[in-house]
Amino acid sequence: MPYRYPASRNWLAVLMASALTFGANPTARAGSATGAATEWTQLANNAQLIDLMKSSGIQVDNQITQIGQVAEQIQNQLKIYENMLQNTVQLPDHIWGQVEGDLNRLRDIVEQGQSISFSMGNADDVLKQRFQSYADLKTNLPNAESFSSSYQSWSDTNRDTIASTLKAANLTADQFSSEEGTMNSLRGMSESADGQMKALQVGHQIAAQQISQMQKLRGLVSQQMTMMGTWLQSEQTDKDLAQKRREEFFRSTPPSTSGGEKMKVEW
Repeated sequence: MPYRYPASRNWLAVLMASALTFGANPTARAGSATGAATEWTQLANNAQLIDLMKSSGIQVDNQITQIGQVAEQIQNQLKIYENMLQNTVQLPDHIWGQVEGDLNRLRDIVEQGQSISFSMGNADDVLKQRFQSYADLKTNLPNAESFSSSYQSWSDTNRDTIASTLKAANLTADQFSSEEGTMNSLRGMSESADGQMKALQVGHQIAAQQISQMQKLRGLVSQQMTMMGTWLQSEQTDKDLAQKRREEFFRSTPPSTSGGEKMKVEW
């Protein structure tokens, strides 16, 4: 089934290897991340699509690793702030400013993970639409799920877990769904030691969740890349690509033959 996100903002897929980005404009659901938009579906040339997919696996894996590392750094830093708060009445403004920065970074990496999930699920859909031999492959996922639906499940679980964590602290997901909303919420919580501690504890929990979720996301990407590698090595893939190239060749517009000099035979 098509892979979609909830409609609040457009999910522009996350930057891959500096210039490699995948964007999206889903109609039913959406989110956001920075980067130029190059939709998988805009790649009309199938060979270009295959080349891009072959190069994306390592790049995505590296990015997921970096996201997990940042989440761990934020988690550790928030714990330091918690310890500081236990020994003082309230964190001073300059320290709280650092807390706000870390929590906003945490919101950013949540969006980056969701963007990767969307992009890889979208890629799975596009390959299945273009190549019957890919669509016929069976995944090793539980219940014979597709990668597209598995990425959707991952995304839903991630959002729901975060929402539950926020709800337990009498907060809503909307308060942390944008930079402006996050900053407004944090300003209100900064007015008391209890509010500061609540913000730190919530951030610590969400950071821990993201570390775990990034490990699961990396596992999904790894399985998808393994299956794609198997497909690319198959004889049927070569046949599919050759057929697509022939179709594209015969659909192309022939060059103009008018306007030139007539060929003359000279003796």
